[in-house]
Amino acid sequence: MAESINFVKSFAYDAGQNGINVPVEIKLSGKVAAFDAKIETGSTNCIFARKFGEEIGIEIENGLPKRIRTVRESFLTYEHEVRLAVLGYDFDVLVCFAEDAEFQTNVLGRYGFLMQIKLGLIDYEGKVLISPYDA
Repeated sequence: MAESINFVKSFAYDAGQNGINVPVEIKLSGKVAAFDAKIETGSTNCIFARKFGEEIGIEIENGLPKRIRTVRESFLTYEHEVRLAVLGYDFDVLVCFAEDAEFQTNVLGRYGFLMQIKLGLIDYEGKVLISPYDA
């Protein structure tokens, strides 16, 4: 049986780049940090470089410590609540900031992002389709 899903917005990304990069803003107390992050369906959490949390005034180590494990490594992050804006949608969510200032990868994972939306992907065309989950 065929199913259909309707999406409210589409976003064109560069399919020639490594990963699916989208513009992101994190907000707290009137401060905003803007950067690109990869949509990462294999990541449980949204994880961002430490510098972006510091940009909006977060004391990184005051958050909830959370060890992230990957196939190759593990690293320490700290979880904080922020307002996350992605492709025109805003959510109050928990995200993780890397403890290590050298960590530069930014990913949008399941908790905080993917559980908030409906996501469609046409990689051949470099197109992301998105709607709020409840739309």
